[in-house]
Amino acid sequence: MIMLQYLALAAILFAIGVFGVLTRRNAVGILMSLELMFNAANINFVTFNKFIAPGGLTGQIFAAFVIVIAAAEAVVGLAIVLLLYRNWKGINVDRINIMKW
Repeated sequence: MIMLQYLALAAILFAIGVFGVLTRRNAVGILMSLELMFNAANINFVTFNKFIAPGGLTGQIFAAFVIVIAAAEAVVGLAIVLLLYRNWKGINVDRINIMKW
């Protein structure tokens, strides 16, 4: 495959993720869309490493770092979702502004 195909795949995944973040009202759906965006970034890291510096492992190391950060984000995000569900019996993100008080 050529580099453009990988980048097009990453751009499509990122666009779907942005659309999901902007249109979802459910917090779990927003977290899943963020994961899509992180995976699109991982595809870009590995693609640029493969075609620009094929001997190195920099892209794979950055991708592994992003996976670790995404796992931590998922844990914190799901903890917040569970707390919201326990307190308000729903996870609609329109009501999250109540958390400031």
